Amino acid sequence: MNEPYAIEVNDLQRTYRTGKLAVQALRGVSFQIKTGQFVVVKGRSGSGKTTMLNCIGGLDQPTQGSVFVHGQNIFDLSERVRTRWRREQVGFVFQSFGLLPTLSAYENIELILRMSGIGYKERHQKAFEALEKVGLEKWIHHRPPEMSGGQQQRVAIARAIINSPRLILADEPTAELDSETAREILALFKEIAQNEGITVLMVSHDGLVDEYVEQILTLKSGMLFEEGS
Repeated sequence: MNEPYAIEVNDLQRTYRTGKLAVQALRGVSFQIKTGQFVVVKGRSGSGKTTMLNCIGGLDQPTQGSVFVHGQNIFDLSERVRTRWRREQVGFVFQSFGLLPTLSAYENIELILRMSGIGYKERHQKAFEALEKVGLEKWIHHRPPEMSGGQQQRVAIARAIINSPRLILADEPTAELDSETAREILALFKEIAQNEGITVLMVSHDGLVDEYVEQILTLKSGMLFEEGS
C-alpha cells in the first residue's frame, strides 16, 4: 500500500461573509505534497495564501472541500482532537517570530515542552538538541532583543521542531530578513526537510525561495493556476 501524501487538498473553498457581502478567498484549490518535501505557495497579497495555510493547519474551517494530512481528514476531527493534533504534529513559523522577549532562547522553546507536561530532564535535552539543529547552541541564554532577526527566526524554527512534528507550516518567514539571512533560513528549512523527513509548506512572495524548494504552487485570486518544480 502506498504511503499517503503528507498533504492532500481537494476542492478547497473558503468564503468569508460580512453582512450581505461575500468574499471568496479560495476557489476550489486542489494539490498533493509528498512526505519530506519543501514546497512554497506564492502569490500576491490577498491571493489566498495565508487562508490556505490556516485551513491546512486546522486554524480555519473551509467552506467546502477537504484537507488530508498523512491520510487523516483533519476536519473529521473534533475541535478538541484537532487542537491536540496541531500541538503534537504541526510546527508553525511566522513572519513576526512570536518569541517572548523576557525569556532566553532556551526558555522560549522549553516552555512549549513544559506546557505539554514533559519532565525537566527530557525538556532540557530536547530544547538543547533543537537549538543545536538550528546552530544556536552558543546563544541559549540570550533573549530575543539581544539577537539578530535571523537568530530570532532560528529560535522560532527550533520551537516549531521541538515536538518532532511531521509538518511545518511557515507564513512569510523571511519577510523581515535581509537577503543573506533569508538564504540561511531557507537553507535551514531545506536541511530540515531532507534530514528530518519533515514536510515544510511555506507561503512567501520572496523570489529567493525558488532556489531552495522542490515544488512551487502559485495562487491568483484564490485559484491555483500554476504548478512547477
